[in-house]
Amino acid sequence: MIWNKLFRRPQNDDAAFRLYRAVSDQARRAEFYRHAGVPDTVESRFEMVALHAFLAMHRLKQGGDEAKALGQRFFDVFFDDLDQTMREMGVGDLSVGKKVKKLASSFYGRISAYEAGLAGGSETLQEAIRRNIYGDAAVDRAQLTLIAAYVGRAASALRAQPEKALIAGEIRFPEPPVAEDLAATRAAQGIGSPEAHDISA
Repeated sequence: MIWNKLFRRPQNDDAAFRLYRAVSDQARRAEFYRHAGVPDTVESRFEMVALHAFLAMHRLKQGGDEAKALGQRFFDVFFDDLDQTMREMGVGDLSVGKKVKKLASSFYGRISAYEAGLAGGSETLQEAIRRNIYGDAAVDRAQLTLIAAYVGRAASALRAQPEKALIAGEIRFPEPPVAEDLAATRAAQGIGSPEAHDISA
């Protein structure tokens, strides 16, 4: 499957590779697609990796020089792997560089949007998530709320993790939303009300 080639688990023991492996593993968790309604497409799976990559880099940026340097190394690992994967999938050598450069540019845009979302409150964060992860797909308001709440919890959890552990490549994300979380969110929002279900893109 394309997804198995895209964002493989690197085998290098370097801290940046370990972080990247943890990020890609977390982004693949089935709960995001089953309970939070993330579209099961290559594009949305890339967006989930990008979201978790942002969370890791956001935390590293809050640390000292060594943490910041690791954040840059992590970014390089992320896009080096994407470059190699595209070549293995048969994308022409002349176009790979342009495609990766375009993805890198769009990733910086996502970083800005998610940082603004974390600073601006739940509605700002939900809009950034809706636009990037769900795209043109219909979005269930409760599921969007779940993802935004997860991102907030993840940012807080990573902020509390010791910098020494992060520099060693150890990162722990919170558990993704489960069915009980979705049911509780829908109940809190009011089952049967139009705004509790699909919202337009």
